[in-house]
Amino acid sequence: MALSRIWSAFIIIAIAVAGYKSFFAADTTIFSRMVTGKADDAYDTVYYYKAGLAVNEGFASEESFTKYIAGYGYKEADSLHPATVVITDKQSLAAMQLPVGTKVYTYKSIQAKLTKKADGIIETCKSAVNICIGLIGIMALFMGFMSIAEKAGGINLLSRIIGPFFSKLFPELPKGHPAMGHMMMNFSANLLGLDNAATPFGIKAMESLQEINPDKKTASNAQIMFLCLHASGLTLIPVSIIAARAAVKATNPTDIFVPCMIATFAATMAAMFIVSIKQKINLLQPVILVWVGGLSAVIAALVVYLRTLNLEGMQSFSSLLSNGLILLIFILIVLGGLYKKINIFDAFVDGAKGGFETAIKIIPYLVGMLVAISMLRTSGTFDVVIAGMKSLFGALGTDTRFVDGLPTALIKPMSGSGARGMMIDTMKNFGADSFAGRLSCILQGSSDTTFYVIAVYFGAVAVKNTRYTIGAMLLADLVGIITAIGLCYMFFGASA
Repeated sequence: MALSRIWSAFIIIAIAVAGYKSFFAADTTIFSRMVTGKADDAYDTVYYYKAGLAVNEGFASEESFTKYIAGYGYKEADSLHPATVVITDKQSLAAMQLPVGTKVYTYKSIQAKLTKKADGIIETCKSAVNICIGLIGIMALFMGFMSIAEKAGGINLLSRIIGPFFSKLFPELPKGHPAMGHMMMNFSANLLGLDNAATPFGIKAMESLQEINPDKKTASNAQIMFLCLHASGLTLIPVSIIAARAAVKATNPTDIFVPCMIATFAATMAAMFIVSIKQKINLLQPVILVWVGGLSAVIAALVVYLRTLNLEGMQSFSSLLSNGLILLIFILIVLGGLYKKINIFDAFVDGAKGGFETAIKIIPYLVGMLVAISMLRTSGTFDVVIAGMKSLFGALGTDTRFVDGLPTALIKPMSGSGARGMMIDTMKNFGADSFAGRLSCILQGSSDTTFYVIAVYFGAVAVKNTRYTIGAMLLADLVGIITAIGLCYMFFGASA
């Protein structure tokens, strides 16, 4: 019921905001943008004319422009007041040495504001299906190898190794249950940033947990604990974020590494505590303390080592570790199958068939969730929320620099690609080494795509009642966001 209400709220709020803009703010194209808009549509441009005495000076950012626009004598152009200078084409932007889509605040007596588009409902439906089609091959590959591992006894071996810890954290799981091995594979893939590998392992874990779920339509305690830990997004090396910072010419692309690591670890610990309190699990048991303490020590040691590497060294180490692990898993599974004398290829094909079926099964769930999220974005609801938060914290007299980085955090639970785009957009607008730019990167690495995870993982096992899963996941996200903001002020507050 919780997911149903949230999904309904997304749609109602988005249409209400769009309705207000259409009828009271004279935005005559908002409904068509919501339904048929495309991310690669031409940019909207708002032009300004010189209404009074204007100083011949450009603006470095949107904030400075909006703050001083009245004082400089600029007003939005209309049919009675045409713009003094019109900037409409790629050539003009290229002459200014700015990429198409940049928010332009230059040319003295005229300011052109370019607003990036987002996919509407129709395009989002296509994107959702394309995502699932893209998953088919990956799911088939990894679930095929998983089938070999199961028949060779590898998953049971991994379950026995991790069993002492997981039996305390998942008390409802029978001793040595295969789900333990599947979950461990998923957590390991997440830890190394192997998104493509983590999803098949995670879905296999959910299917294993569903087998012992007494109520097939309602999420079990074990499924909730697993999904909340998974969605907290614990990752050792945020390679994609570091690469994005390098691409936008950050002075030191790796300077956000330690804050990212701490923030995502805090979110994971928060998820564990929140669900444990709800399920009345005692986290002070020696086995849990040893495992959590050991993981913390490993992470701390890795942080110390990686801090000694430059950008190239860190990326090389990450690539070797993550890709090497995949190949190591494959060869160990094949050798295990040969040792157990099973028909390896038949086992692979049997598992791969299940991967295909699962990828197709999640299409309706993914379409429904992504469409609701798309409506929030294209209606401008996110912009309204950000503007409101900035006004609120400004009225309270607090530092509002962190608000400029919040769009990434607000979009991340709903869309990973959307949040990644917002992170890059923030770095371009405010600078990669600005406070907002660095904060957006830390926020990107501090959590996972909550609603996407809910749609895919629960959709794969047809669970309708998610119970308190969404609330617990969003609380863990909030802890990650607050930690990220605090760390950004701690590491970069004085210099950014």
